[in-house]
Amino acid sequence: MPAEIVLSAENLTKSFGHREAVADVSFELYAGEVFGFLGPNGAGKTTTIRMLVGLARPDRGRIRIRGLDLSRDFAQAMGHVGCIVESPDLYDYLTGRENLEHFARMLPDGAAGRILELAKLVALEERLDDRVGTYSLGMRQRLGIAQALLGDPDLLVLDEPANGLDPAGIREIRRLVRLLARERGIAVFVSSHLLSEVEQMCDRVAIIHRGRTLASGPVRDLLDRASGGRLVFRVEPAAEAERVLAGLAGEGAAEREGEETVAVSLGRERVPEALAALAAADVSVFGVERRASSLEEVFLEVTGGETV
Repeated sequence: MPAEIVLSAENLTKSFGHREAVADVSFELYAGEVFGFLGPNGAGKTTTIRMLVGLARPDRGRIRIRGLDLSRDFAQAMGHVGCIVESPDLYDYLTGRENLEHFARMLPDGAAGRILELAKLVALEERLDDRVGTYSLGMRQRLGIAQALLGDPDLLVLDEPANGLDPAGIREIRRLVRLLARERGIAVFVSSHLLSEVEQMCDRVAIIHRGRTLASGPVRDLLDRASGGRLVFRVEPAAEAERVLAGLAGEGAAEREGEETVAVSLGRERVPEALAALAAADVSVFGVERRASSLEEVFLEVTGGETV
């Protein structure tokens, strides 16, 4: 049975004066998955998020949440959404519990009854009665996620949730996001410029650059398609292997990396052909492995070498 679509964005476009910040961006987000929205600062990520949660109106395009058109059924659609845009809005002079109680009053009955459960979920139960002003950045971010979950949303939107955190804080946010998707079936939309973190956290990603979507799909598919994912042959003699593999893959596609190692951009389906050609040339093959691409390599490829 296909997964349920929680969020659908169709041809979102937004301009500020003569600058087009977002141009024809489309994607879908399913229940129980983590969707990464990846791009450098200024790529249009936050503008897109502001449109998704009703803080900005698209010039063109449509947003549906649980099948509800955001422009026509705003209150009902947003009842399914929890979000943190840019940074959590917290009161430093109140305790964590008092912050959650304050926000629970704005939600339907029952939200306050979830405070202890959510504090435990985000690993803050022991600090719940401490002032938020004493919290670390990671603790504030986790409290913000608890706040966003008070309304029991189907969709959680997080704008740069790991920004500024140390490695331990980033790991904790990653664990929490994966848990919410896997165990609670929440659709989680995460924007980030931290490529390695998105690679570990997300099921699918869209790469946005200068307001346009350049690539999208499951993380594994994008990594497999990237030219950076090369085959590495352990061979002898390497010089002859380089010549043979270059003949198969094209000029410049094979590169000798050591006395017994040759890397080549070649599809997995052509490995048998490559092994046969090497054997015919009296090259001994001791091993073949695919060198994993990284999301950074994918990003550099689709943006023509521009960095995050």
